[in-house]
Amino acid sequence: MSDRGPTIINTGRGGGGGGWAVALVLAIVVIIGGVWLLGGFGGGGGADDVNVTIDTPNVDVPDVDVPDVDVTTDGD
Repeated sequence: MSDRGPTIINTGRGGGGGGWAVALVLAIVVIIGGVWLLGGFGGGGGADDVNVTIDTPNVDVPDVDVPDVDVTTDGD
């Protein structure tokens, strides 16, 4: 049998910080989005009273004569 050379095993340690950079950017985006949605950055401190005016149409309902009805049940 022939002798082999050394076997090199790459465990992935020490290879660049690309993954950490992406995670950091995503964390910053999530934090800024959360602050913006929760009214931070001076956007949500307005007045609490809201006045809404709705113009509704005038509907004339005719008078209807309803006869008086005497209702009795069997137990009365």
